Amino acid sequence: MTKLEEIKQILHQKNASLVVCYENGEIKEYYQNRIQDIKNILQQNPKALQGAIIADKVIGKVASSILAVAGVRQIYSDVMSQYAVSVLEENQIPYQYENLVDYIQNNDKTGMCPMENKYKNEKDKMVVYREMIELA
Repeated sequence: MTKLEEIKQILHQKNASLVVCYENGEIKEYYQNRIQDIKNILQQNPKALQGAIIADKVIGKVASSILAVAGVRQIYSDVMSQYAVSVLEENQIPYQYENLVDYIQNNDKTGMCPMENKYKNEKDKMVVYREMIELA
């Protein structure tokens, strides 16, 4: 079983929102909504996710931009937006998903997630990273 398969299994068995296999092989699971766990990890240590493998419930433009800047090696998501795919392909980060969607929905499922909408046309992933991580 690959590390990616292992953390995918943990994501689903433990109903985590995020599972990280750090570069040193340590695996941790997280349970907060949206990108809060990613923000917390990177605010404590901006280099924490370099070389990491990520399994997440939902990856949109904001998460993919942040993870690309953070130096993640590989990503799996249950739900991934087309906006996220563009960022990951542009940054040559291998990815897998269960369901590909046009965009990430808001909590009410009545439209686009406000963060996805805000950054959908942003070309510079550093802008997203700075506003979401450094200035948060």
